[in-house]
Amino acid sequence: MTEKPRLSSRIAAIAESATLKVDAKAKALQSAGRPVISYAAGEPDFPTPAHIVEAALAAVADPRNHRYTPAAGLPDLREAIAAKTLRDSGLEASAAQVVVTNGGKQAVYQAFQVLLDAGDEVLVPTPYWTTYPEAIKLAGGVQVDVFAGADQGYLVTVDQLEAARTDRTKVLLFVSPSNPTGAVHTPEQVREIGEWALEHGIFVVADEIYQNLTYAEDVDGVPPRAVSIVEAVPALADRVILVNGVAKTYAMTGWRLGWMVGPTDLMKGAANLQSHLTSNVSNISQRAALAALTGPQEPVEEMRRAFDRRRRTIVAELSKIDGFQVPVPQGAFYVYPDVSGLLGREWGGVTPSSSLELADLILDQAEVAAVPGEAFGPSGFLRFSYALGDDALLEGVQRLQRLFG
Repeated sequence: MTEKPRLSSRIAAIAESATLKVDAKAKALQSAGRPVISYAAGEPDFPTPAHIVEAALAAVADPRNHRYTPAAGLPDLREAIAAKTLRDSGLEASAAQVVVTNGGKQAVYQAFQVLLDAGDEVLVPTPYWTTYPEAIKLAGGVQVDVFAGADQGYLVTVDQLEAARTDRTKVLLFVSPSNPTGAVHTPEQVREIGEWALEHGIFVVADEIYQNLTYAEDVDGVPPRAVSIVEAVPALADRVILVNGVAKTYAMTGWRLGWMVGPTDLMKGAANLQSHLTSNVSNISQRAALAALTGPQEPVEEMRRAFDRRRRTIVAELSKIDGFQVPVPQGAFYVYPDVSGLLGREWGGVTPSSSLELADLILDQAEVAAVPGEAFGPSGFLRFSYALGDDALLEGVQRLQRLFG
């Protein structure tokens, strides 16, 4: 008798999260006593603001939160998310158009599950966050990469999207500010892309998790808004799913609280899926998120200013290294240099031919962890998160300067 595979082909095809893998390796080396500085994890180093923690502590003691609640989320939290969506994304949505999820990743997964059938194509501006391909694949979709390099600020154009469109194209993934590049589309670019999607009847999954983390050119300037595609093109509202969460803006990565906002029929489908997948998100996290969205916003601005300071430091210092081409990120908390100029050259007895090999070399010889470009698309790039302490950030870059000096 032929033995059947133990693991389904669907699950066997999933790649481990590269960012989490690099971060885990860095932490293991740190635990072994090596002074590794890690730029791998995309999470703020700040504690969750105190008023949010206090709301969670109060929620623990409230028996209402010890029971099941609606799978789509607590009604008052869904109302608060709808208000935030109107304020920051320009979309007037009801609570019925909101589904609260276990982090932004679940929202991304469910968005593709409700939109895609087998063979449907998704246009994915590249470089892309490492989870998108797996979520698309699990929904039966086909990823179509649309690459924009450092020479164009990592911003795809309508001409590039149109060249990649086929009669099987159903969805455009749109991310601004971007992980891994920190690139932010201008309002004019967003409108042009949105009008193109509307013209061709394409759905849009817009990941807006970093929309509140943008930076001005001047230290004291007003940061630009990351304009939502549905605000730029209101007529697109019936074909857009917005994905968001509290993880990045409020330093709440461990609380696992995200959401999706979209047309009622699509959100009903997502809620039905979630009712079988996870049921409701932890009520404690939901109460904490409610406090985050409706409470004082001063801590958010303090963290944003710290990220901006670190952004300026890491861009300036990495730019001193011959072989690093460093576009200036305008949002999120990542810098994504083109390091192809370092490949094919010998460094400490090693000649890397890819950014994967270069990342290994940097970890071994400089004890610095960065995520290679292969995790986000083509080779030849490295992602550095600057969401870590100022001293560690500067020390890590100085190690690279010595290695490649």
